[in-house]
Amino acid sequence: MNAPAPASPPSPYSSAMGKSAMESHTLSVLVDNEPGVLARVVGLFSARGYNIESLTVAEVAHGEHLSRITIVTTGTPEIIEQISHQLDRIVPIHRVTDLTLRGRSIQRELAMVKVRGKGENRVEAMRLAEAFRARVIDATTESFVFELTGRPDKIDDFVELMRPLGLVDVARTGVAAISRGPEAL
Repeated sequence: MNAPAPASPPSPYSSAMGKSAMESHTLSVLVDNEPGVLARVVGLFSARGYNIESLTVAEVAHGEHLSRITIVTTGTPEIIEQISHQLDRIVPIHRVTDLTLRGRSIQRELAMVKVRGKGENRVEAMRLAEAFRARVIDATTESFVFELTGRPDKIDDFVELMRPLGLVDVARTGVAAISRGPEAL
């Protein structure tokens, strides 16, 4: 008789599902720009079963060798707080800011969206692109590549509208975010 398979360890998401609603949060993490820092940050998420929905990294202060990692993740408020505290403990991290809790941030993303179409579908794709302020950056007689910047939900909406018109491919940069107002993060 076969023994039952051992149960896999529960995800922090599954154990917390009944307690609080899942929320999406954008974290801004100021780090030393040195090899291995991103691997340590991603390793923290991986080891604990946290999901990363969007991840961007860029140097923000060349002279001081500082980079900003912007992470969009989902979890209960307790899990988001735990992620922030655990990130704070990683040595080359200078500051972790939950932009969602701060309330005043601007988030933007860049996408390139390839759509195949002829006739009415082509005309409708161009009409929608104009409404979303998407630019045509490449065109053939059978397809377009649109460039679009905006909030992530705006990009999602545009992609969904292009799907029935002949969506072929989507490339997205991930979220870039910054707080509003005169103060620094």
